[in-house]
Amino acid sequence: MGDSSKSDDVRGTTTRHPAIPFWNDPDRRAMVYQVITLIVVGLISFYLFKNTTTNLQRQSIATGFDFLEKEAAFEIGESLIPYSAANSYARALLAGLLNTIKVACVGILLTVILGVVIGVARLSTNWIVSRLSAIYIEVFQDIPVLIQLLFWYAIFYDSLPGPRQALSPIPGVFLCNRGLAFGIPAPHPAYGYVAVAFVVGCVAIFFLHRWARQRQDKTGQIFPMIRVGAALILGLPLVAWFAGGSPTAMDVPQLTGFNFTGGVNVSPEFTALLLGLVLYTAAFVAEIVRAGIQAVSQGQTEAALSLGLKPWQTLSQVILPQALRVIIPPLTSQMLNLTKNSSLAVAIGFPDFVSVANTTINQTGQAIEGVAMIMLVYLIMSLLTSFVMNIYNRKMALVER
Repeated sequence: MGDSSKSDDVRGTTTRHPAIPFWNDPDRRAMVYQVITLIVVGLISFYLFKNTTTNLQRQSIATGFDFLEKEAAFEIGESLIPYSAANSYARALLAGLLNTIKVACVGILLTVILGVVIGVARLSTNWIVSRLSAIYIEVFQDIPVLIQLLFWYAIFYDSLPGPRQALSPIPGVFLCNRGLAFGIPAPHPAYGYVAVAFVVGCVAIFFLHRWARQRQDKTGQIFPMIRVGAALILGLPLVAWFAGGSPTAMDVPQLTGFNFTGGVNVSPEFTALLLGLVLYTAAFVAEIVRAGIQAVSQGQTEAALSLGLKPWQTLSQVILPQALRVIIPPLTSQMLNLTKNSSLAVAIGFPDFVSVANTTINQTGQAIEGVAMIMLVYLIMSLLTSFVMNIYNRKMALVER
C-alpha cells in the first residue's frame, strides 16, 4: 500500500520548467527585430515623402496625373494604334507601351528559337558547326548590348542606300535606310476565314498531342505527330482560302515621294533593336540550353539509341523534356533581361514606353510621375513573365510518388 501511494504521488506531480527570459526566446526576439525594422523603414519612407512634397511645393511644381488628359503635341514615328500629336499624353504612353510589348514578345520568341538552335549546335559532333556556335556565343556575349544596338542602327543608315536606290532582292521586297518594305495580301474576307482555320488547327494539334502522348504511354506506339500537325496547320487554312474565293491580290509597296507606301514597312529602329536584343540574349540562352542538355545523364541517350530511336527523336522525346527542368529557371531570367533591355531603345530613336515617357517628362515636368509609371510598367511585365514561366516550370517539374 505504501509503494502504490508513492507511485500515485509521482504520477500526479507535474514538472514545471523555468520560464525562458524574453530576450533568450528566439521567436520573441525575432518578432521584436521585425517590428523595429518595420518602424525604421516607415520613418525613412515618411521622411523621403515629406521632404519630396515640401521641395515640390517650394518650387511650385504641380503633382498628380492630370497631365495625362492634356494634348501631347508631339508625334510618334511608329505606333500600333492610330495616333497624332492632337491626342493626349495617355494615348501617347499607350502607343509606347504597345511598342514595348511588341518588341518583348517578338524578341522573346525569336530568342528562344535561336538560342535552342545554337545551344544544340554547340554540342554537335560536327566540328565546324560546334566551333561556329562557340564563336557566336563568345562574340555576342562579350559585346555590350548597347554597342550592338548602335552597330546595327549604323548598318541601316550608313550602309544601305536611300529609298530611290533601294535594294530589291526579290520582287515586292525593298531594303533601304528607311527600313524593310514588303508586300502583303490585299484585304479580303477570305483571310478572316483563314485566321479562324489556323486557330482551329492549333487547338486541334494541342488536343491531338495530348492524346498521342497518352496513347504512346499505354501502347508504346508513336503517332506521326509532325506530319499530322503540319497537315492540320497548313491544310485547314488552305481549305479556308479556297472556300473564300482564292484571293491573290497583293498590296505591294510603292515609292511615293521620299518613302514607300503600301504593304508593310518595318522601321530601321525596330529592326536594329530586335537584332541587337535577340542576338545578344540568344547567346546566353544557348549556353543555358547546352548546360541543360549536358545535365542529363549520358546513359539516357545511350538507352534511347539502343531502343532504336533516331537521334532527333532522342533529342526531342528523351533529352529535351528532362533538360527543360534545368533550363526553365535561368531561361526566365533571360526573358526578363530582354524585356528590361528593350528600354535601351531610346538610344536609337525607337518610340518605346521609356522614350515616350521621357518626352512626356520633358514637356510637362512631371518627373516623379513619369519615372513611377516606367517602374510600374516594367514591374508588371516582369511579374507577368515570371508568373507564366513559373506555371510552366511547375508543370514540367518531377512529381514524387
